[in-house]
Amino acid sequence: MSDTPLIQPAVEGDGTYTEGREGHGHIKSYVRRAGRMSSAQENYYADMMPKIGIVYAPQQIDLAAVYGRNNPKILEIGTGMGETTARIADANRDNDYLGVEVHVPGVGALCKQIAERGLTNLRICQHDAVEVVRDMLPEGSLDGVHIFFPDPWHKTRHNKRRLIQSPFVALLASRLKPGGYFHCATDWENYALQMLDVLGREASLENSVSGPSTAALAAAIEADRAEGLAGFAPRPEYRPLTKFENRGLRLGHGVWDVIFRKR
Repeated sequence: MSDTPLIQPAVEGDGTYTEGREGHGHIKSYVRRAGRMSSAQENYYADMMPKIGIVYAPQQIDLAAVYGRNNPKILEIGTGMGETTARIADANRDNDYLGVEVHVPGVGALCKQIAERGLTNLRICQHDAVEVVRDMLPEGSLDGVHIFFPDPWHKTRHNKRRLIQSPFVALLASRLKPGGYFHCATDWENYALQMLDVLGREASLENSVSGPSTAALAAAIEADRAEGLAGFAPRPEYRPLTKFENRGLRLGHGVWDVIFRKR
């Protein structure tokens, strides 16, 4: 494990957004707040982040050197409270995972999972994902990207704050190796349609399943209705169901997986 010292990122607590960011014009898709950690989360955070934390710096990193091996590298953006991230890393120890998250209690919770499960194949970078991908990850360095249940920003006027936008998708695609995969999941129908549309417009990616015709997708977007539309993938076994997802499914809520591959 790395002995890189922990540097606590600055906290944006005033609820303001950064309109556009250098290089990709991407609007910040979150409000960073310090939040409140439990004593256990604080302890695990203090103990684990100096060992497994990757401190943001505007320079590329050698992922093979970070993990000490050349195994597949998977980026997960938005680890939340870390349950899914830890379960995936635990079940797939031949892969190496980099989780990027800004929510401090979530990072603390994931640190706890890493310690309790004895995970050596999972690292955390507590920083803005766009800047991490843009500045730190070399082109063609990733075998996969996971973006599970990102904030839907469900009000129409806030849709521009969604993470899945063409400039960021193009940036992520450039970091994938040929054959690498890009996996998004959402329980918000309108966002599922946006994911399918935006990823489908990226020339370097192709849908892992048969996609809809241009006319069918346009009609679905116009009707704001994803049900029955081709192009959504079955949930792969490596993405476990969370308790919240299970509850939603019992209530009849939809969940959509969108999986594309690098050409």
